[in-house]
Amino acid sequence: MKNSKRTLAQRTKGIASRAVAFLALFALLVGTFSFGVSAQRRTDAQKARLNDEQRILHVLNRLGFGARPGDVERVRAMGLESYINQQLSPEKISDAVSEAKVKDLAVLKMTTAELYEKYPQPGQLLRQLERRGELPAGLATARDGRARAGSPAPATHTTVDTKVAQGNAAADQPGVSNPIPDGNPQDNQKYRQALRSYYQENGLQLPQRITAELQASRILRAVYSERQLQEVMVDFWTNHFNVFAGKGADRWLLISYDRDTIRPNAMGKFSELLSATAQSPAMLFYLDNFQSVSPDAKAGGQGMPRRVGRRAQRAAGTPELPANLQGRRRGINENYARELMELHTLGVDGGYTQKDVQEVARCFTGWTILAPRGGAAVAQGMGNGQRAERLRESAGKFFFNPRVHDDGEKTVLGQKIPAGGGFKDGLMVLDILAHHPATAKFVATKLARYFVSDSPPPALVTRVAGVFTKSNGDIRETLRSIFSSPEFNSPEAYRAKVKRPFELAISAIRTLGAETTGGPQLHQWIARMGEPLYGFQTPNGYSDLAESWVNTGGLLERLNFGLSLASNRIPGTRVDLQRFLEPDAGAKALNNTQITDRFLSLIVAGDISPKTKEALMRQLNEKTALVVPTVTQTPRANDGMQEELVMEAQPPFRERQRRQQLGRADANITDPVTKIVGLILGSPEFQRQ
Repeated sequence: MKNSKRTLAQRTKGIASRAVAFLALFALLVGTFSFGVSAQRRTDAQKARLNDEQRILHVLNRLGFGARPGDVERVRAMGLESYINQQLSPEKISDAVSEAKVKDLAVLKMTTAELYEKYPQPGQLLRQLERRGELPAGLATARDGRARAGSPAPATHTTVDTKVAQGNAAADQPGVSNPIPDGNPQDNQKYRQALRSYYQENGLQLPQRITAELQASRILRAVYSERQLQEVMVDFWTNHFNVFAGKGADRWLLISYDRDTIRPNAMGKFSELLSATAQSPAMLFYLDNFQSVSPDAKAGGQGMPRRVGRRAQRAAGTPELPANLQGRRRGINENYARELMELHTLGVDGGYTQKDVQEVARCFTGWTILAPRGGAAVAQGMGNGQRAERLRESAGKFFFNPRVHDDGEKTVLGQKIPAGGGFKDGLMVLDILAHHPATAKFVATKLARYFVSDSPPPALVTRVAGVFTKSNGDIRETLRSIFSSPEFNSPEAYRAKVKRPFELAISAIRTLGAETTGGPQLHQWIARMGEPLYGFQTPNGYSDLAESWVNTGGLLERLNFGLSLASNRIPGTRVDLQRFLEPDAGAKALNNTQITDRFLSLIVAGDISPKTKEALMRQLNEKTALVVPTVTQTPRANDGMQEELVMEAQPPFRERQRRQQLGRADANITDPVTKIVGLILGSPEFQRQ
């Protein structure tokens, strides 16, 4: 133990001493960030208009995730307006490369029911096997040993294996901690190995794979898709209608949410997108509406005549469930109703009252999910007949249960919703909210802030809201009004936005023409910089304001990311920097100044402040090496699930996690090309778009 402590202390001291020059440079860059912004804006304010290349770069950065090598020339050849119009009609753009990149991600093609079956939650699977008397002796022994070592058995608690919808109020709340128990590492390792062996022998996969492949698909499409605006809007709406993957069944439900809810509606009518999210099982589960029932609904679901429930379910194409399999009755839940108005439509100052929240919640009673825990679990009490098979096939789908709906009269924002409307009550609410003037202003403000500046001019917001209203919430036309506005095309908007971590990572890969698999190591870097995909616990989503991302810790991680990318220290992602120097092959070697100028032109179009360039040249001419991490450390998480979101589980998970917390391997960068590219990627100028 003493030797281990001494080794750790020596390692820490060595890392600190080697990092002095790096941190000195970082201090300069932090100082130039605010300087660079103010200097840039003063310079731009003096210009009458953006030149042609700046306009193209501006559009490529805002309507997409940045320019790849050759993109500026391609857009110039086709005409900027033609490019914008093309991006506004993504269905007309061939996207074969992007589709080829994601074709091997199996989860993207699977129904929710298939995901439940192929990627079962371990604790739930063990309970099913035990009930059927099919639990292998070796797995039972490993599970029992794990429980004796201090880790709760899967039948009563879930840990790193992932939570499942348990019907427990505390566990279903976003942000509630579910820490990984310590237990005996050896017993935990035996349990994991036995579990993985059973999964492999039976053609199953651990559910962590679902999130890993979904995250990879988002990265790959953002990097390779020709439909850049479509991917930007998927990112925007996924954040606007945020769902946290770490909450129970949402891991399984998010595949359909991305594929069937967000993507098909990202450029359509807002009312259709709003309705799709309201009926999305992922949203219903995340904000607890799947459990919201009328207080008048009697035990067993007899609040309405039984024949009405059967007829409605047959019409919806979903099998009727016995009352005891529909989930615990808890009364009305107001979570979705409140977030629907505050975050999805009207905004916090949209003029609604607590009474409106209550009335909206009444309208959405009975909007629920068929077998939210998975069809296999629920069908066990139904045998192996046709009814059970239909249930397995339909698990995880939306359906309306009229027997638990509050069918009385309601009043929402002053408008009467007549009694007896059933499912139509919720649709009426969505229609009222989608066409409310406060919604037009709220959505226009968010879009203008996202595409123009952190503080968009009120006149712009008013015009955009007017187009939103006049076009009946047409997202495409609303975006067109922004892109054609003088505010969007002004020098003040040029590089006025700070990239979020996802935008930064994708733009860096595209700028260098890098290749990536979108694997967990790249996503881990995005998470480490502060934005794990589907990893924001509360419904408001990640901030779009610079102040949320510009801080010393965040900027240091961004600088580390740039250096790691340039030095090919991110597994699954590769960049060839030498190809940008090939025109000079055989000629006299480039000096440091020439190398710097060449990559400044490639990465930031040569647009960099004197102070930043001075800091770059000083570090480049230094003989000391830059110290960067090669094994990234899992960000401090709020719970065990958050750790899973940023790292694909691989055995032995617990032991590897502890090694990473003790310290990380570091590498020295001495190659001048790698150094300068990494530092430019970490510069204030590249952080802005």
